[in-house]
Amino acid sequence: MSNIRRAFEHGKAFIAFITCGDPDLETTGAAVRAAVANGADLIELGIPFSDPTAEGPVIQGANLRALNGGITTDKIFAFVKELRRDVKVPMVFMTYANVVFSYGSERFLSTCHKIGIDGLILPDVPYEEKEEFQPVCKKYGVDLISFIAPTSENRITMIAKEAEGFLYIISSLGVTGTRREIKTDLASIVKVVRDTTDVPCAIGFGVSTPEQAKNMADISDGAIVGSAIIKFLEKYGKKAPSYIGEYVKSMKNVMR
Repeated sequence: MSNIRRAFEHGKAFIAFITCGDPDLETTGAAVRAAVANGADLIELGIPFSDPTAEGPVIQGANLRALNGGITTDKIFAFVKELRRDVKVPMVFMTYANVVFSYGSERFLSTCHKIGIDGLILPDVPYEEKEEFQPVCKKYGVDLISFIAPTSENRITMIAKEAEGFLYIISSLGVTGTRREIKTDLASIVKVVRDTTDVPCAIGFGVSTPEQAKNMADISDGAIVGSAIIKFLEKYGKKAPSYIGEYVKSMKNVMR
């Protein structure tokens, strides 16, 4: 069984996204630990990329700050290895195909396995092209996380049938970022998923308030939050982890 399933064993999962190296890796580590201490069930670590096409301005800004600060994939690997000494919840990387290709897919995934990364999210790799990465992910026991978007429609069953780890359901069209309202008929998407697979599904893109988190958790198996967390790092810098901890606690409390 996938280690990622552990995140969904105790009720609805809160998944926190944090960009590595924004403003520095020490702060990233403190933010991860604060999130976990306050109820985060799974951590999604962003490996910065110069052209993050799925991201809105908030996470784009985090990528830029981290890259300007000298972050590299090797530094992130060393950081995660150290983080794994005390952070036991499942962790996944979110990055882009070019980051993996340029590093070398075999080398990248074998290192993920060694340092305790449980899954990989590549938002610029559509389902039809996942064979570029699937075999090497499987070889090293790293789940390749699939996306289901509001436009997936007749592809939902096909994607869900082969899902690993968890299914990432995109709440609405567009890039990441906080949204006042989420109007997509997510319940019908989740129903198709549940009729097809027992792999858990969580909803992300635009989730930022406790009310939204509760609504997403009521429909699915969990909620994914990124931009709202990154805003604390943008505003408070090295002091952000305590604010992130309080925020995660408030989100997790309504999801219980």
